[in-house]
Amino acid sequence: MIVSLPKAKKYLRIDTDDEDDIVRKLLRAAEKLCMDVARLEQEEFKACGPIAKTAVLYTVGYLYEHRDEADHRALTMTLRSLLMGIRREGF
Repeated sequence: MIVSLPKAKKYLRIDTDDEDDIVRKLLRAAEKLCMDVARLEQEEFKACGPIAKTAVLYTVGYLYEHRDEADHRALTMTLRSLLMGIRREGF
């Protein structure tokens, strides 16, 4: 993963280990969603460094805070804007 569990927990301000499992799942989902939006494979996405990490952390934060009522369309549109600089054109 591009973002480690401890880094994600620090970003989310989680001090206990009680939610490690859900944070790991959210990290995997966030990274996959960001790669899909950017239209990049895993290695290409990792090579984008800070931009990719910021997008994954934003996505994890959004998914964690909006677990019950997440607007995935709005999230995807925001990610398109965040990842515009690295997003591959076309399919």
